[in-house]
Amino acid sequence: MATEAEILAARRTSAAQLRERGVDLFPARVPRDRTPIAEILARFGTADAAALERIEETFSVAGRIVALRAFGKMAFATLQADGERLQLWLRQDLLAPAQWEQFQSYEVGDFVFARGKLVRTKKGELSLEARELGFLAKAYRPLPEKWHGLQDVEARYRQRYLDVLTNPESRRAFVIRSRMISALREYLDTRGFLEVETPILQPIYGGANARPFTTLHNTYDQELFLRISFELYLKRLVVGGFDRVYEIGRDFRNEGVDRKHNPEFTMLEVYQAFADYRAIMRLTEEMFARLAEEVGGGMTLEYQGQRLDFTPPWPEVSILTAVEEAVGEDVSDMDPARLARLCAARGLAARPGSGAGGMLDELFTALVQPSLIQPTFVIDHPREISPLAKVKRGMPAVVERFEPFVCGMEIGNAFSEQNDPAEQERQFLLQMDRRAAGDDEAQVLDRDFLRALEYGMPPTGGLGVGIDRIVMLLTNSRSIRDVILFPALRPEEGRAGGADEDDAGDA
Repeated sequence: MATEAEILAARRTSAAQLRERGVDLFPARVPRDRTPIAEILARFGTADAAALERIEETFSVAGRIVALRAFGKMAFATLQADGERLQLWLRQDLLAPAQWEQFQSYEVGDFVFARGKLVRTKKGELSLEARELGFLAKAYRPLPEKWHGLQDVEARYRQRYLDVLTNPESRRAFVIRSRMISALREYLDTRGFLEVETPILQPIYGGANARPFTTLHNTYDQELFLRISFELYLKRLVVGGFDRVYEIGRDFRNEGVDRKHNPEFTMLEVYQAFADYRAIMRLTEEMFARLAEEVGGGMTLEYQGQRLDFTPPWPEVSILTAVEEAVGEDVSDMDPARLARLCAARGLAARPGSGAGGMLDELFTALVQPSLIQPTFVIDHPREISPLAKVKRGMPAVVERFEPFVCGMEIGNAFSEQNDPAEQERQFLLQMDRRAAGDDEAQVLDRDFLRALEYGMPPTGGLGVGIDRIVMLLTNSRSIRDVILFPALRPEEGRAGGADEDDAGDA
């Protein structure tokens, strides 16, 4: 088998031969009258040979050669463009001598254009019988093995351009991703929500419990952070009179990498004035049902061997009740000593400074979360781990918050937003105490946000959902890396062998 260096040398030789024949290997212009392959297939994919013979029109197509078969004075080339394929039927007697001679140096991977008539071959395949052929761009490296695409998972992530070129299922996942985001926008736009943009570089990071990425603005000599959430800026806009706003964009969290986590990920956050978390529950159910129906093809979807039903209403599970059932003890008083004992018995440890609420959350994550297969709302989160939410009416130890779970995976977070500036300041200060106790993911005090709240924010419900995880569900993808075009990876020179998919655990 030829080495990579030998293959590159051979292809450079072919390129030199084309140049000797006067071929521009990288021309700037393409035929303006070209017809997309997808359009040709849509219009003539079912036309029989007799119907094609009656068409006087000639067509011009352009694309990448992904297969070549030569038979003396005749050849077939499969052309691919935008994920669609069309066969070219090349005959020496129909092409100009110079074009046929040039074709002898064409290779799989090269970009070409052809003009001719549509026909059916003896085997019944729709083909363009070329009367004109031209060169558009040279490929110096060969494509992965014909028809099989990239098989190595790590190579697929590192060379995504080859993955989506040669693996139809991978390409399909990213087409679905794009359509899903469009469907989300349409759903929200038709309900009066306004799409906005908030800063990615922030002087104070907030809105979530996470470690940020840090950078420096040279002109201002100012430390800035890549945002971990849009929340505090979007709520400033609610204060400013935008009653329904949303943003779809990137968040950045300096955390571990596993099949559900990537340090750069896409979020949707929605805020609705004069609503509480119950209203946002209904919006969430309806939104997911719409996505399942419009993008997934129905209310039920298959994910990793599980049949999921997104039909509203979704069941609700209280964290307190679920943990009590899992450990066989009453934890409603959230006694720190009891929760510490229960965690220790199971080898669990909450983050430093996170208190009883953090320990309860650790028990829930380990003992309950994996069993939440069908779409489910988890409610009654401890107050001390929910500093931006309002206290639940009649239950002062918990807040009006819910998290949607599917297949043991958290896909969002929502609550009745805290709009009392004094209480919000108190919660921020408690968070700062947690930081002092060693919790480096606790939230920081944002005085400007508190000042905004002092101008008055109406009762508001908010929701954040992970776009990547929703795409995982809609495409039956096990790993978040399968639905992010260019996921974070170890430097190749730093790898000790094997894929690093789960080297940070399944947090």
